[in-house]
Amino acid sequence: MKIAQVAPLYEAVPPRLYGGTERVVAHLTEALIDLGHEVTLFASADARTRATLAATRAQAIRLDPAPLKSDLAAHLTLLHEVRRRKDRFDIIHFHVDMVHFPFFEDIAPRTLTTLHGRLDLTDLPEVYRRWARYPLASISDAQRADLPFASWAGTVYHGIPETLFAFSPAPAGYLAFLGRICPEKGVDRAIRIARRLGVKLRIAAKVDAADTAYFEADIRPLLDDPLIEFIGEIGDDQKAAFLGEAEALLFPIDWPEPFGLVMIEAMACGTPVVAYRRGSAPEVIDEGVTGFLADDEEEAASAVIRARALDRREIRRRFERRFSAVAMARAYLDLYAARLARCPYAPELASGDIEGEKRIPIANRA
Repeated sequence: MKIAQVAPLYEAVPPRLYGGTERVVAHLTEALIDLGHEVTLFASADARTRATLAATRAQAIRLDPAPLKSDLAAHLTLLHEVRRRKDRFDIIHFHVDMVHFPFFEDIAPRTLTTLHGRLDLTDLPEVYRRWARYPLASISDAQRADLPFASWAGTVYHGIPETLFAFSPAPAGYLAFLGRICPEKGVDRAIRIARRLGVKLRIAAKVDAADTAYFEADIRPLLDDPLIEFIGEIGDDQKAAFLGEAEALLFPIDWPEPFGLVMIEAMACGTPVVAYRRGSAPEVIDEGVTGFLADDEEEAASAVIRARALDRREIRRRFERRFSAVAMARAYLDLYAARLARCPYAPELASGDIEGEKRIPIANRA
């Protein structure tokens, strides 16, 4: 199958540091290649991939040092390039929210759009009613709650490569918080839970410019406690040790989390997850096996104590069964096949390179 993956341009594919959507696109792309499919990745030029790379921006937006940038302009260029080459693919898989909807209506049935973000925003319902021809994939069933009428083709849980994070059988006596510092992620709750237990909490988290004031006013004063260690952003090369040596990952969210990639990253290491009962958490966590759900800080502290008795090898086995990159790719292939069954299509045969495409020699692929 000839498949286009269209990634957002905010982070590299995969991201160098924090980043969710682009990381998922990277894992999906590589797994589809492993399963024998021909994939073209539309992304920034700093992507690392075995796919044919159609680069539409020299560098991902967030880490680009240029002082003035337009994310809208960058994504319009991206969509123009996808549109120009649309006849080369059986399926075009978009990961850019709804920005492509006005431009691909004529081939909407030959596309799939995965929605990676929250869907409880005021302006969204009209968009998904207006462009109802686009088949959509959710990343959890809970994500659909605010748009139950939308054109859902299926739910596909995120996955990561089984080899990305090594299993860690013995924790080193601390709790972990990994992600982004903002009110809805609940890092203040994580700090209070750790203090209640008298256990060290290590925080590896990004602070966006939009959340700097919150960090300075509400979180930085809490970091003076000797139990609390703030590390900052980390990449995949540091995550295995950070998560694998933790007694548990704290995920005390205060919003309808669509998925929560960090939960399965912890499970890949054998580390249990203690999460608040919001959004996707009840779908991702097998309670009493891979972690526990809580409704308040007292319950979360109790859950941390119980999590110490969980079988870390079984946590790893559940991850392999439910959340591997191959499992994710196979689920998406089922959705692609369902689309093609409804609208058969034979892509044009490509002849030679196209401007902007980067064909990477096998020896240099990473």
